[in-house]
Amino acid sequence: MHKTPSFSVKGVLTDPVDRTQKGVEMIIQKGVVTAINDKPDVTHPYILPGFIDAHVHVESSMLIPSRFAEMAVRQGTIGVVTDPHEVANVAGIDGVEFMMKDGKTTPLGFFFGAPSCVPASPLEKSGAYISGPDVEKLLKREDFYYLSEMMNFPGVVYDDPDVWHKLDAARRLGKPVDGHAPGLSGAHLKKYAEAGISTDHECSTLEEAKEKLAHGMKILIREGSAARNFENLASLISDYKDQLMFCTDDCHPDYLMRGHINKLVSRAVKLGYDLFDVLQIACINPVKHYKLPVGFPEVGQKADFTVVNDLVDFNVLKTYIDGVPVYSDGTAQFAWQKNKQPGFPFRSIFEKGNLLVTAETSQMNVIQAMEGELVTEWEVIPCEKDKEIIARPDEDLLKLVLLDRYSETPPVVAFIKGFGLKKGALACSIAHDSHHIIAVGCNDDSLDDALEWVVKQKGGLCISFAGKTSGVALPYFGLMTDVYGPDIAFDYEALNKQAVAFGSKLRSPFMTLSFMALTVIPKLKINHNGLFDGIKFQNTSLFV
Repeated sequence: MHKTPSFSVKGVLTDPVDRTQKGVEMIIQKGVVTAINDKPDVTHPYILPGFIDAHVHVESSMLIPSRFAEMAVRQGTIGVVTDPHEVANVAGIDGVEFMMKDGKTTPLGFFFGAPSCVPASPLEKSGAYISGPDVEKLLKREDFYYLSEMMNFPGVVYDDPDVWHKLDAARRLGKPVDGHAPGLSGAHLKKYAEAGISTDHECSTLEEAKEKLAHGMKILIREGSAARNFENLASLISDYKDQLMFCTDDCHPDYLMRGHINKLVSRAVKLGYDLFDVLQIACINPVKHYKLPVGFPEVGQKADFTVVNDLVDFNVLKTYIDGVPVYSDGTAQFAWQKNKQPGFPFRSIFEKGNLLVTAETSQMNVIQAMEGELVTEWEVIPCEKDKEIIARPDEDLLKLVLLDRYSETPPVVAFIKGFGLKKGALACSIAHDSHHIIAVGCNDDSLDDALEWVVKQKGGLCISFAGKTSGVALPYFGLMTDVYGPDIAFDYEALNKQAVAFGSKLRSPFMTLSFMALTVIPKLKINHNGLFDGIKFQNTSLFV
């Protein structure tokens, strides 16, 4: 990257490392802070270390990395610790290489992990498989900083050889290991932590977080588009500042338009938590934990920092990376470069009329989606044996459909509550983590139309009703687009508003829908074989 020869920045340096605040003029030469001179008369703006998202799947922004970078730097983010397992589940290591190549066209720090669970579990069907030896090869590279989230916690607990190959490789190579173990407790949690797994971003209660902290794990307080745990976990800041980080995990483009990690910092400070503690969590802890090549506004360091207008809202005025202003005057200060669109596997046909369900018994299992949570509840409701089961929107009982994206097999159909739709259907080719096509709807015609649209587009988000469809195409792996971020945010918000107009109760209905296939999070989900029991970790029948 070109580095401006020499310049200075004036402001109030707010330093969480030595916990001081003072007016300064910071001198930067060739990308490095060479001097910090006291300027007591300087009272505004505020110079802070840059923000780090400690765990994010860039693919969930629906933007390729280069477009994500344009959005992130405007929020003072200078780096993201990113797990590319979404694209890896679709296209394997080739997909990961695309993400890395595209990210390198921008100044934002993309710090990649080696995906540990592709597919997410042995019971999933994905577009690729990454073995223990494959992961070890990636971890030997300098441009992979850690072993990504170990979602297959049964594989850790019950000694799956391939899982332990990956864990042992990370240990030998000195790379940290990210965790993913919602609800894991007791002896199983002890073994999981002792395997060298050092973080968890899936805590939804204080009790769960404190048990994991007691085992030496670091807790990532997550606030994304679907899973929102900040409110439940924020009180940890007072006593565990050294063991915490902030992350979004999955954030859609409308979220990035309104803020990123700076938004969490603002919320924490407004709740009365110590400013320096909060900045340590947001800016310092991720750099130390993952050993990131990131600088701070200190003499001799790379000039990586952000300038904000105040210490309440943390609205960003400028962002600097390697001593270069990468965001100022309301826009990213680097030119976007188009990357070649890759090929990827995707089913080519969809036949309508295959969604009929006939009751085999007098009871059936139903998924209960919940606002702001990736976990689901599990209901058993009555049905009439040998009769067709239809969606009943007036009772919030909708059809849930999963369509295999990697073959031409017929769809799998189940039922779900919690979406609140009164008419129409939603469909998308984002269905964590194998990314089949998933849909929820009030009637078969709307579901058929939405699914057909997604198949014809080779990926995207669609809403349909009465023969009419609206959608956002995702031509990169069926997960992402290279459309300018604010434009895709506008189009995505329009789809969500339409879903709300159709009766949805959820803040982010497409995001919630995408997690109904994530079988490594309990209680009841759907995969290519049907319903999945996330507690016993096995497939289960639709009918009881």
